[in-house]
Amino acid sequence: MLTHKEPKARALKRADVKSEYDQLDKEFAFLDEFLKARSSAGVTQAEIAERIGTTQSAIARLESGSGKHSPSLATLHKYARALGCRLGIGKIEQGK
Repeated sequence: MLTHKEPKARALKRADVKSEYDQLDKEFAFLDEFLKARSSAGVTQAEIAERIGTTQSAIARLESGSGKHSPSLATLHKYARALGCRLGIGKIEQGK
């Protein structure tokens, strides 16, 4: 029986799969920063939702990183401001 690690390791040997996986890693790291900031502030999803004028379920979708919903930069700025933070986005890099 295969474990999760075996097919993952096999798939990551493919350059196209590795590239997509690496992009998702960056996205999840970015979302993780939001979760850390909210946790540090001791604020619930419902409280963030109220502060920015949306619903708790919308905040849950934003934080899930499910890929079904891509929040706008304006929404990310609102979320950060609701925590007393500032949204910082890294530099733009040239592609290969």
